[in-house]
Amino acid sequence: MTHSLKPAYDYIIIGAGSAGCVLTARLTEDENVSVLLLEAGLPDYRLDFRTQMPAALAMPLQGTTYNWGYQTEPEPFMNHRIMDCGRGKGLGGSSLINGMCYIRGNALDFDHWAQKPGLADWTYHDCLPYFKKAEHRDAGENAYHGSSGPIHVTTAKPGANPLFEAMIQAGADAGYPRTDDLNGYQQEGFGPMDRFVTPNGRRASAARGYLDMARHRERLTILTGTLTDVVLFDGKRARGVRFQHQGRLKTVEAQREVMVCAGAIASPQILQRSGIGPGSWLKEAGVAEILDLPGVGSNLQDHLELYIQYECREPVSIAPATRWWNQPAIGAEWLFCGTGLGATNHFEGGGFIRSHEKFAWPNIQYHFLPIAVRYDGRNASKAHSFQAHVGSMRSPSRGRVKLKSADPAEHPSILFNYMSHNQDWEEFRAAIRITREIISQPALDRYRGAAITPSESLQSDAELDEYVRNHAETAYHPSCTCAMGEGNEAVTDGEGRVHGITGLRVVDASIMPDIITGNLNAATIMLAEKIADKIRGRAPLPKSDAPYYRADGAPVRGEPKRGG
Repeated sequence: MTHSLKPAYDYIIIGAGSAGCVLTARLTEDENVSVLLLEAGLPDYRLDFRTQMPAALAMPLQGTTYNWGYQTEPEPFMNHRIMDCGRGKGLGGSSLINGMCYIRGNALDFDHWAQKPGLADWTYHDCLPYFKKAEHRDAGENAYHGSSGPIHVTTAKPGANPLFEAMIQAGADAGYPRTDDLNGYQQEGFGPMDRFVTPNGRRASAARGYLDMARHRERLTILTGTLTDVVLFDGKRARGVRFQHQGRLKTVEAQREVMVCAGAIASPQILQRSGIGPGSWLKEAGVAEILDLPGVGSNLQDHLELYIQYECREPVSIAPATRWWNQPAIGAEWLFCGTGLGATNHFEGGGFIRSHEKFAWPNIQYHFLPIAVRYDGRNASKAHSFQAHVGSMRSPSRGRVKLKSADPAEHPSILFNYMSHNQDWEEFRAAIRITREIISQPALDRYRGAAITPSESLQSDAELDEYVRNHAETAYHPSCTCAMGEGNEAVTDGEGRVHGITGLRVVDASIMPDIITGNLNAATIMLAEKIADKIRGRAPLPKSDAPYYRADGAPVRGEPKRGG
């Protein structure tokens, strides 16, 4: 709920993305705790089908109503292409515009985080209880899933498009495992994909899940249409925020903490603009230095992917749904019944594999889609078709986010350095060849038509490399630019507190030390839930002891649960 602005709050949260929504809801559960939530974008209008209808997922990426519309510098290893870097703008942040794939990452991602100095309590068994706390899964609770959290998760149901089962079976025919739950005991393999979708077929954004719990609380003020200028300091203590709202510059004090939750692009930019970051960058931009913190804006990571597309020989794809004359009926069924083609994101099958035995856990992800189309909705095939989105998961390439000036309206300079490491090229060549092998399996014989892209004529390493340079696209997973940990490149500690500064945290995907194996939204919600308990002084949830799969087939069991 939006109340009149007060001169001071206990906490000021910058950014109403997934992490900001979690912190807002959890902190205001405590009596007498006041929170100001600042969001640059719009409310999450329930009547705007572009953000509420799962099948319309590409629409919010088009234009700048809900999308910051960032772009990269010319990427030196991608034929100097300027590439899109869409980020959500509005209550819910990127959970308002993402593809709604509920993927947590691999258990070993978090165990490897925990091996870094200062992050010992970020093991998978520490994190799993917070994944469960956030989740309201329609299939019910078990050792890996929750059923009473704020975020609705919908599982794939029998009778979905036959192309999903055919593609999953094709992966098994090619010799890869099947898995019933990509977020359960075994991520590795092909299987059904869960979705951030409510029981009535709406997008389950973080705003819908978390802010809806908190909007009525008198101690919460939500301001949309605000543009944060800087965090203000007394020495090295954060004391408030200056921001633009309704054409005026305003200042509000934070009596306890300022929390920057603006995402992997905007969070480092806000810190830099406020005087925290690499000293040379601050000087170039004319920003007075508060603290020379070299890691702010470095370590930028993302997932790249390709769309490998084929004609479909049977009329089972969703291509007819793109015809304007079919869309009113689809929209009406979704609006009034919450069912039909409008009520799904159409990513209902996928998988994770290892392209080589040298990888200890999957390094390649698949999303299957029963139509040939770009992620942002462009170039949709008018004929029956299907595709696999395929990409590498843990690229060693690193980029950076660097402010250009002290002007809050000017986008930063973004450079991912995509494909700057030999491993990237090895993985993408393997991904194309493995995908072709999977598509050639008997399970797809009745559906598989001619290749649309890439052409089957592209066979050599050089030909595949050139195709990747020209056609690989972001999966919209920027992360790691305010990495938690210890050492020269770390920005925060394991609780999101900025090193060398009092009263300032960063909590969002930017504090991941390394990118995870999969889509980022579920893990971002999890880490915000975990840090919320730290902020509130609550004991951590008891560790899980649920086993999980390793490539050698041996389950890994956790320590005994704390607290019984």
